[in-house]
Amino acid sequence: MEDSKKIIIVGAGLCGSLLALRLVQRGFKVELFEKRPDMRRKELDAGRSINLALSSRGLWALDRVGLKDRVLETCIPMKGRLVHPIDGDAFLSPYSGRADDHINSVSRPGLNALLLDVAELNDDIQIRFECSVQKVNLEQARVEGFDHKNNCSFSSQGAIVIGTDGAGSVVRRTLMARTPELLFNYSQDFLRHGYKELSILPDSNGGFKIAKNALHIWPRGHFMIIALPNLDASFTLTMFHPYESEIGFNNLKTKEQLKAFFEKYYADLLPYIPHYQEEYFSNPVGNLGTIKCYPWQAYGKCLIMGDASHAIVPFYGQGMNASFEDVREFDELMDVHGDDWDKLFTSFQDKRHKNTNAIADLAIDNFYEMRDRVDDIDFKEKRKLEMHLEQNYKEYYSKYSMVTFRPELPYEKAMILGRKQDEILLNMVRDKSQVVNVDRVLTKIKELHENMRNEI
Repeated sequence: MEDSKKIIIVGAGLCGSLLALRLVQRGFKVELFEKRPDMRRKELDAGRSINLALSSRGLWALDRVGLKDRVLETCIPMKGRLVHPIDGDAFLSPYSGRADDHINSVSRPGLNALLLDVAELNDDIQIRFECSVQKVNLEQARVEGFDHKNNCSFSSQGAIVIGTDGAGSVVRRTLMARTPELLFNYSQDFLRHGYKELSILPDSNGGFKIAKNALHIWPRGHFMIIALPNLDASFTLTMFHPYESEIGFNNLKTKEQLKAFFEKYYADLLPYIPHYQEEYFSNPVGNLGTIKCYPWQAYGKCLIMGDASHAIVPFYGQGMNASFEDVREFDELMDVHGDDWDKLFTSFQDKRHKNTNAIADLAIDNFYEMRDRVDDIDFKEKRKLEMHLEQNYKEYYSKYSMVTFRPELPYEKAMILGRKQDEILLNMVRDKSQVVNVDRVLTKIKELHENMRNEI
């Protein structure tokens, strides 16, 4: 490969695969390194297959490589959260008051396999599985490591190196090692909660046992279970629980404890999961953390993006969408800077950094909302008001809708406006001394937007 056109990408997950496809469409050649075996030819570890919520930002990026419609064929639309309180009837909380707004349940491995299938057909993409990158020369855009398939070392040099190698990124660690020189800032914050996967299997006729087109939530205060639908009529269930306390993963150690716990807190779910004990004791517990760092680039030769630069918790359904948006915005900036890598990398990190910090903070907010507040009286009243506004006033978007259904709006702006809107609406529904006046609500929202126009 000609070095000036050769780009090395470390990590063949969702972000790296999509990036590789877009770069070859622009005339570059890509060498894509992945430390794991080819996922299409090796069964995934049980309990590590979390479904993803694909929404407008991710779809916009997929459209740039011509794969939007093909990916949507593998998705199940979800119109809202179907909330299952511990007492009382289940109810649907729509994501939006607009009839066409929805998010899409998609299989992480299925989507990754599709991207790899398309990449593999392109002669300008060389995918090297089971190749662990161990060293990155930042100034020379060279990587070195070990090829486990062929039992040999390797070295490769390109015009640039881009790390899309996830939360444990080797490329990011290389940047961190140059902290005094690069003034590299890094933070990693873990929730005191983990996650464990279970499942609802299809019924005897191969159909869905519970409502298909919704994200199901069993909120229980300091813990919860969610369920997302799969194309085979199963559901992937994810328990989000603390590690400690009587309901924590570290203390639910016996079948008797687990049975008593589920009968107390998830009795309505038990008829659908007769195999829950087998899965619970077989599947691992995963950690949930947020990674923030800066800078994302060095010397115009090396860049990180996706989870390598901004890993977030999954509670806004935006982790994959944010990574795909990285690819789209990087691509758009190439229209401005071409392959002037130093200007391109600097412009990209400065534009994206504040926005990925914003969605990381929103994801933490949404964890507490989903866990603690979806069946709260004031919160439900606020959602009703938001639904009415979105159904009747095209100019109104809730915070969730701004983040999820308006990809042209930067995350930071959506966060600032959305939080202030939430404050206005919650204050109104909590004020029991007067009936909520919709015209007054709209006036306040318009004033907010006008006042914030020059501040954001």
